[in-house]
Amino acid sequence: MSKPFIVLACAIVLAATFAGGASKRIHRAKSSSLTNPYTATDDIEVDYSEAVATVSMNYVGEIDYEKATQAAIQGMLTTLDPHSSYFPYSEFKKLKEDQDSRIYGIGVSIVKHRDGVYIQAIVPATPADRAGLRYGDRIVEVDGKDARDWDGNQVSRNVRGGLGEEVRLKIERAGVPAPLDFKIVRDAVPLLTIRNTYMIRPGTGYIGLTGGFQRSTDKELRDSLDKLKKEGMRQLVLDLRRNPGGLLDQAIDVASEFLPQGQVIVSVKGRTEYSEPVVYKSRGSDPEDVPLVVLINRDTASASEIVAGAIQDHGRGLMVGETSFGKGLVQRVFQLPFNNGLTLTTARYYTPYGRSLQRDYSGGSIYDYYVRHDPEEPTPPANNKNDNTAAAQVTPAQHPQTGPAVKTAAGRVFYGGGGITPDIEVKLPAGSPLRNRIIDETFYFTRLLAAGAIPGLEAYRVDKVQYGHDPKTSDFPVSDRVVDAFRDFVKADSKAGFTVAQLDAELDYAKLRLRDEILSAAYGADSGARVLLDSDPQVLRAIEALPEAKRLAESVRNNASQG
Repeated sequence: MSKPFIVLACAIVLAATFAGGASKRIHRAKSSSLTNPYTATDDIEVDYSEAVATVSMNYVGEIDYEKATQAAIQGMLTTLDPHSSYFPYSEFKKLKEDQDSRIYGIGVSIVKHRDGVYIQAIVPATPADRAGLRYGDRIVEVDGKDARDWDGNQVSRNVRGGLGEEVRLKIERAGVPAPLDFKIVRDAVPLLTIRNTYMIRPGTGYIGLTGGFQRSTDKELRDSLDKLKKEGMRQLVLDLRRNPGGLLDQAIDVASEFLPQGQVIVSVKGRTEYSEPVVYKSRGSDPEDVPLVVLINRDTASASEIVAGAIQDHGRGLMVGETSFGKGLVQRVFQLPFNNGLTLTTARYYTPYGRSLQRDYSGGSIYDYYVRHDPEEPTPPANNKNDNTAAAQVTPAQHPQTGPAVKTAAGRVFYGGGGITPDIEVKLPAGSPLRNRIIDETFYFTRLLAAGAIPGLEAYRVDKVQYGHDPKTSDFPVSDRVVDAFRDFVKADSKAGFTVAQLDAELDYAKLRLRDEILSAAYGADSGARVLLDSDPQVLRAIEALPEAKRLAESVRNNASQG
């Protein structure tokens, strides 16, 4: 068997035991040896080694010691909390690349549809762009391996690789009878965390900070703010929905863009490096003072909750959307022997006025923790693009009072222990199976349309994506001819899963999705996303709330100056 993996597992078990809480070990010492056999860490190492030796000598089949040891380590970490995790070499390498805001790949955004994985967008000035890959290309082979039944994660893992290494792709392209072969050399691909920046209304800017908090995030934000101010921005919607978090220092820098120098952003309390609570304050010498609304939802987590909590506690802006995920545990990344690694929870986050961000994880399974559905809350749509287009349900924000009440700036009261509660709650409606099928069908139709393969609509052919173009209503309009052609396409497609009559009942929605797909094909995914954002009920409510956000910030400033 592989001795290094046994040593590694034992070392991690020992380290976790010392970090797991002295009170539990004292309790065990008082209990009987039958129920709590471990009286010293040496006992744990001996027990583990004996277990491995017993398996090695007696198990009937072949043993993958590396896989078994990795499972043992992860199983041990799972007993601690949902966020402590083990990373084998390939995953640990990806983790570090993501933190550095770079990956080595070809530069494509992919999406899973009913019969395979397709290219949704190309990142400009990347190997995929230079090689001539296009929107709508279906990936059928990667390095000679059949990829037709793969999901998006499988394709991504196989397309990524080392800098300068070659990857071979076989592509099915609309309008081309035979598959195309590509040999592409992997290169660094920028991993931007701000996915969209534009003037959503005259005077109103929108910044979609939805890609985590990595090393480039604050610079991206600063550049976005400068761009919008040159275009006349007087108020801002900052979108943190679906932002999973990331680096603490970047969260502090982002919050510092909006909070006066010296204001508390977050405090961190732990057992070792944070045994004395560490308070992080705003470093912004000239913060933005425009009215601000922040969009959050159930997938807003960790570093993005730090930013939202700081802005809400200080009354700098309003939160609109849904209660955030509730991740207030701090993970430190540890590199282990043999280029493996782990993230281990070492502390907890608290908002400026002392709210704990962490949601309770003591009951239920890991699945229940991550796939959270509040009582009587509609299930999010189970498709591969966000459906935010139906009428929203607007209700007063409420929060389960799991933590103590905390009075914040302007005398507002919030509760800890369950994420960030929005000031204005706007829940998205439940998804519709019909709409999910329409999303698929508009993609398949647009794939042919952009290839010039729809008779009578050859003017919609896209030979090269025009990145950075600000779409106008006259650009590739969803005309009556396009709608009629789409009806014919649905009627002829036996796999569509809906009728023309059903389509007509959802015609406005279908037009919206067609517009999204056509602009994505012609100008890139960011341009298509704007179509959906312009009709997103949470975004629309955020725009309406900007005057209220302005009044709140002015009230807090006035109280501070009088105090």
